[in-house]
Amino acid sequence: MAVCIPTYMLAADMIAKGMSVAQAILTVSVGNLIVLVPMLLNAHAGTAYGIPFPVFSRASFGVLGANVPAIARAFVACGWFGIQTWIGGGSIHVILTRLGMVPEAMAPIPFLGISATQLACFLAFWVLNVFFIWRGMNSIKWLETLAAPFLLVAGIGLLAWARLKAGGFGAMMDQPGLHGSAFWSTFWPFLTGMVGFWATLALNIPDFSRYCRSQKDQVIGQAIGLPTTMTLVSFIGAAVTSATPLIFGELIWDPNVVVGKFSSPGVVALGLLGISVATLSTNIAANVVSPANDFSNLAPRVISYRLGGFITAAIGLVILPWKLMKGYVFVWLNGYGALLGPIGGILACDYWLVRKRKLLVADLYRRGGLYEYMGGVNPWAIVALLVGMAPNLPGFLHAVGAWTSAPSFFVGLYAYTWFVGFALAGIVYTLLMHVAPLGVQGAVTAADRSSATGV
Repeated sequence: MAVCIPTYMLAADMIAKGMSVAQAILTVSVGNLIVLVPMLLNAHAGTAYGIPFPVFSRASFGVLGANVPAIARAFVACGWFGIQTWIGGGSIHVILTRLGMVPEAMAPIPFLGISATQLACFLAFWVLNVFFIWRGMNSIKWLETLAAPFLLVAGIGLLAWARLKAGGFGAMMDQPGLHGSAFWSTFWPFLTGMVGFWATLALNIPDFSRYCRSQKDQVIGQAIGLPTTMTLVSFIGAAVTSATPLIFGELIWDPNVVVGKFSSPGVVALGLLGISVATLSTNIAANVVSPANDFSNLAPRVISYRLGGFITAAIGLVILPWKLMKGYVFVWLNGYGALLGPIGGILACDYWLVRKRKLLVADLYRRGGLYEYMGGVNPWAIVALLVGMAPNLPGFLHAVGAWTSAPSFFVGLYAYTWFVGFALAGIVYTLLMHVAPLGVQGAVTAADRSSATGV
């Protein structure tokens, strides 16, 4: 999941905003170490009790209230599904353009903002994704095994090419970067965006950690797997992007465009075809599994896993993902960080501080149990969620142009969306559950009786 084109683009966008390669890699590394903490905290419950994310969230939000974080997570995944599909379709479009099969420049379609050929390539790649959703995960397992290694090899090859063309790493690293207030005003939004990049998996990590044999396995696996791969792919993105002005006379942050400028049409076709295939496998694994489960959790008897996948694909289509890419970090990543940060804070604080890692699993699966709260919803979780989101709302509206006169304090606060939401919602939730506990003491007592103390 880390070895993907959006990882490359994240670091490339930092270079485009004036950072040096070293500053970009520092931002990525620090962000990954920060987001690793909530991932490990929430992963613990999955390994200890063998429960997926929608079930885990019932402990804090209630057996019905858990649909709130599940659907929030699902809609963000739908956005990522659309973005990855747009990237894959973009690879196909560049291939067809370089081979002379479609015109290089066409007028954009009104309202959509893209040309008819771009739309056709996007839809073609979308249909391919839907086909594999229909066939099931097993039909693409063989591709999952090859996708990440291919992208790593291709990325390293692209890095070697950029080094050769730019005249060495020294020339690529010479960009001075940002200093003083200019650095900090750019660093914090990008750091928040980096954390937001993985804010999705920080919630639904139990979907994967539930299969781990021990807590040691999930801790070591994540601690080794996430920071190293993200840093490597981000370094490739930052270094290649810093070399593009030396090679082409302009800064290019989109790898599809970079590869499309190679002199040989055959090399372009082969490289971009590989990118699109790898993007396909990443998209199915990272952006279909979780939302399909989340949508199915709404009405398990009506919405199957496959139908949940179709819903994901449909939403990813209608949100016009190329418009999301125009505000990749400051609108998209930081925007949904304002939503998922508070949820992450509530889940972590409920499990570690309120319940002391003790859950009664049987009651997570039935109505009228310890996690029924009030009609199946824990009102304190909803209150904490709204409080955690509120300070970031004016800044988000300002970022999308809906409130240009938003107070400057809240506009500045928007650079820290995930951090503000995570901390504020977690604190409010813990205090409310301490002052007026709902479904806590009974849960601890029942868990103790059944020796369900967590492992």
